[in-house]
Amino acid sequence: METAIRRLKQDYIHLKKDPVPYITAEPLPSNILEWHFVMQGPENSPFEGGYYHGKLIFPEEYRSSPPKFYMVTPSGRFAVDTSLCLTTSAHHPEEWNLSWNVSTLLEGFLSFILEENSSPSMGSLRTSAYEKQKLAVVSSDFNLKNNIVKELFPEILPKKNQLNLQIALVL
Repeated sequence: METAIRRLKQDYIHLKKDPVPYITAEPLPSNILEWHFVMQGPENSPFEGGYYHGKLIFPEEYRSSPPKFYMVTPSGRFAVDTSLCLTTSAHHPEEWNLSWNVSTLLEGFLSFILEENSSPSMGSLRTSAYEKQKLAVVSSDFNLKNNIVKELFPEILPKKNQLNLQIALVL
């Protein structure tokens, strides 16, 4: 576990120096093996204006074993509170690459959430762009009820209200 903690601390420093576009991530102060992230929906995507909370659960063997991914905020792309089957997740340990870090994992997640034509996998959903846009609008209200989001990402909360109000007026 000492190796995992050391590696995750390095990953955190790297992530702060070179942030992943659209995603902010923080480990729980009480447990560095549990990271939470908020993805801002990219422009010109069905997720635009939304903020999506997810988490990564790292094993004690991290670096040699991949984490589990979970979505907390409904997005229309992934089921909530379900271990997601991604190439970089614990569902595919045979695909795991020791050089991957938290930034790489989050970049892969962003790519996968935006990929419309991917084959169905555990935890993935197929919904219309309109349904995703409706969920983007209500993502603020959903996240405001979450204490972890309020604790780890207070700077994001005011932005969400303004953006979703603008989108709600358009819809």
